[in-house]
Amino acid sequence: MGDRPTELAEALRTLRAQQGVELDVVLVGNGWEPTGLPDWVRTVHLPENVGIPEGRNVGAREVRGELLYFYDDDASLPTPDVLSRLARVILGDPAVAVAQPRGEDPTGKTAPRRWVPRFNVEDGGKAGPATWFWEAVFMIRRAAFEQVGGWPGHFFYGHEGIDLAWRLVDAGWTIQYVPSVVVNHPATSPARHQVFYRMNARNRVWVARRNLPAPLVPVYLASWTGVTLARVHDKAALGTWFKGFGEGLRSDPGPRRPMSWRTVARLARAGRPPVI
Repeated sequence: MGDRPTELAEALRTLRAQQGVELDVVLVGNGWEPTGLPDWVRTVHLPENVGIPEGRNVGAREVRGELLYFYDDDASLPTPDVLSRLARVILGDPAVAVAQPRGEDPTGKTAPRRWVPRFNVEDGGKAGPATWFWEAVFMIRRAAFEQVGGWPGHFFYGHEGIDLAWRLVDAGWTIQYVPSVVVNHPATSPARHQVFYRMNARNRVWVARRNLPAPLVPVYLASWTGVTLARVHDKAALGTWFKGFGEGLRSDPGPRRPMSWRTVARLARAGRPPVI
């Protein structure tokens, strides 16, 4: 959005330093016109902020290459082999769609649990197959991304990664968590965004309505309602959350393509049944 010029400069500097890969870099100006950037960075100007997932879709359409690396503007790559190592994970196995690195705050703050696709996040979590991924910094095979239709652009912010991950798993692809590869990102709270509680609730409902077999939709939504009531004690925030929940029930979530029961079983065997 053009409001982090210092962080963006560091993101681009460490991206340019990557070795063993050929880069085609596209920066999407989501509601702003990028200027003053290095000549090796191509830009797209979106006059209005279309939201995170649709901004990423725009970038994916503009950029070349068989692998896509989505990269927040406040992230950075601490070593010059981050991208090449993630690329080897994907290209080394034709079933792998996604490789997610481990996120670390560069100042030493504890990494949020949401960065680690594991119930047990001790020591950064166990490497291996996962059922979801952290959207801020990951690599994906373009063929897999396009096969499942890319990001749900209308989500604007929140849970778009769960939606994409479930569609990938349902299509037979594998997601790999690679904690031996580290990417830096500030450990911030998603609640800092004004739209957080509304989008969190609305998009939870949309994820369920779009992707789950009908009997599991109420189970999933009841589970997350309980989690929210246990976590959030601010009455105003809860009020906003429930308004968003109602919006998710009333509004159009986009195309419904429920996953197969085989996928439900696969997710459950992997330790993350799609109701938690």
